[in-house]
Amino acid sequence: MSDAGEILRFENISRSFFGVSALRNVTFTARQGKTLGLVGENGAGKSTLMNLLGGVLRPDSGTMLLAGQPHAPTSPRDAERAGIAFIHQELNLFPNLTIAENIFIRRFPRRAAWNPFIRWKEMRERTRELLKELSLDHHPDTPVERLSAGERQLVEIAKALNIQARLIIFDEPTTSLTARETDRLFKIMRSLRERGVSMFYISHNLEHVLSLCDDIVVLRDGEVVGSGPREHFTIGKMVSQMVGREISQFFPPPIAAPRAERVLEVRGVSQPNVARDISLEIRAGETVGISGLMGSGRSELARILFGLDPLARGEILLDGQPITHLTSAERIRRGLAFLTEDRRSEGLCMDASIADNSILVALRQFARTATGRLDARAASAAVRGTREEVKLTAKASDDQPVRTLSGGNQQKVVFAKWLMNQPKLLILDEPTRGVDVGAKYEIYRLIRELTARGAGVLMISSEIEELLGMCDRILVMSQGAIRRSFDSAEFNREQILQAAIHKQEAHERG
Repeated sequence: MSDAGEILRFENISRSFFGVSALRNVTFTARQGKTLGLVGENGAGKSTLMNLLGGVLRPDSGTMLLAGQPHAPTSPRDAERAGIAFIHQELNLFPNLTIAENIFIRRFPRRAAWNPFIRWKEMRERTRELLKELSLDHHPDTPVERLSAGERQLVEIAKALNIQARLIIFDEPTTSLTARETDRLFKIMRSLRERGVSMFYISHNLEHVLSLCDDIVVLRDGEVVGSGPREHFTIGKMVSQMVGREISQFFPPPIAAPRAERVLEVRGVSQPNVARDISLEIRAGETVGISGLMGSGRSELARILFGLDPLARGEILLDGQPITHLTSAERIRRGLAFLTEDRRSEGLCMDASIADNSILVALRQFARTATGRLDARAASAAVRGTREEVKLTAKASDDQPVRTLSGGNQQKVVFAKWLMNQPKLLILDEPTRGVDVGAKYEIYRLIRELTARGAGVLMISSEIEELLGMCDRILVMSQGAIRRSFDSAEFNREQILQAAIHKQEAHERG
């Protein structure tokens, strides 16, 4: 990448923790007014590098130059004063405060240096200008808790614009966004680039990286293993550099063919404004995908099948036995499993240990009948077995809190929790969201092994390539109904997308 017009330069940056190297001689530049994609597996050093840039950490060696001047922040406030803003995956907003209060939280305009009273009128007026710039139609006094995830992200961007940031770092910004909110974010990012704002874009979605970024830097094990203009990269090249090997077949091939017996039968399931006369079946060893736009009813259907949400009419059978009127706990005991799209809030107890999370569903199996106390030895052995099965990182101890793990390893713990119960049917809602490419492959391998044992899988995914690579059949949902079904021999990316978009657009026009 050319030195001309650079906004940021890292020169031989190194950083270690307790003798373990996290970054080794990292050197690259980011160009002024351009978007740089920073990619790598979890643990590659991306977060450490950004924490150095943001003043959270200091390098052991090396230098940073911001617009040609030494940049050595000792706190996040120093980085902010230098014009660096962060849009984190976990947004740093106060839900109980208003939009205006969040935007000015660190710099409330006061009447004078000696006068603590805030100039509320000026603050609201400036907030209106920022919101108009971002096409966010809300009053400045609207509490942030009333906003959607995408709207909250725009408030974060407004905070960055308010401090006149010259470099904005977007860290996995699309993880919690709908497809429409993602498109809106990308339009704003392109608009910012046209205005000369420099950006870092950190994401596991390599298609987004290729679409948005001018330059790309690939990190592996704390080192730069690839850098250059976007034109020099393909998804395959990025993947091979990230994992250090060629993945000739990103989706592992099926181990066994689906069997004749049906593990799930859904007959005429309906719920007003949610599901409309849905019928489907899944055979033992079969993976059935559900495609559709956000709002099509995919996640709502999953919650109904698991017993979390009600249904007005219809019938659900698991292994030939009706479960329609059973609670979620009873469905779990019958062999149903559900990996929700939000693992942090719904799939894991974040402050609990790996071991405690792993045995959560199967806890009854390890209770001594006479005393009701936990058989710790049996539970520990089971945890070791499932850890090996899901290939959880060996660096983490069983008593380590799951919040300390990477996104990919957290998802593996969710899988371990359900595998402990030997499920007959797994409902997977966005199973690889926010997971790096290496962990994705391991999750796909797990799914293949589960179906080879005879389990059925219902996979909901916004990534069409994931459905094409993993499913035996794909069902397309729109407006709460299944509109079309594709067998593997009929798979066609464009036709699947058209089936979802055509029906959804017709509904919205109506």
